[in-house]
Amino acid sequence: MDGTLTQTNQLIFDSFNYIARKYRGRTFSVPEIVAMFGPPEEGALVQIVGKESLEKAMGEYLEFYRLNHQRLATVYPGMDTLLSELKKKGCRLALFTGKGTHTTAITLDECGIKQYFDLVVTGNDVVNHKPSAEGIKKVLTHFGAERMDVLMVGDSVADIKAAREAGVMVAAVLWDSYAKDKVLAMQADVVFHSVAEFRSWILERIQESFSSD
Repeated sequence: MDGTLTQTNQLIFDSFNYIARKYRGRTFSVPEIVAMFGPPEEGALVQIVGKESLEKAMGEYLEFYRLNHQRLATVYPGMDTLLSELKKKGCRLALFTGKGTHTTAITLDECGIKQYFDLVVTGNDVVNHKPSAEGIKKVLTHFGAERMDVLMVGDSVADIKAAREAGVMVAAVLWDSYAKDKVLAMQADVVFHSVAEFRSWILERIQESFSSD
């Protein structure tokens, strides 16, 4: 979701630092916040506020996240149109995100893209978080899909590692990746620098697939 479908990175960073200022009297740099990623938000927040304050801080985090969503976040231009096109062509779409259930629901609703996804797997739905492939394997099982028919699209090193472990093709998208150089070094199957570039490629690939059938 973040950095691939939705331009939400700044919202995430600001939400974490809202809590950090309140509980620690300081802010964290982007690399420091990214280093806490992996589990859902609770896993990062506990490192900032401690277990005893986690429930209260999580409520405050979600309130800030929701109230500032329209100001700080949006769908990448052209992405909602592409999702609609893919659905109309019969593609089955799944969202696998490290975000927690609550922030995922907020962003899907605020950005108006919930209806495009046949399955949503969040960080709260897996035991082993990215770069584990557990979430992708849940998608494969849910659809009864063959690995050769699946494309993982992501913007992070963890996304690529998860796809490799699952044995599916992976596309790296770099229109808002916070670790572009590291992602490029992973040598994904295909790399895209804009939504338009990705759209042209995926629609052409789908057309070729239909033609071969």
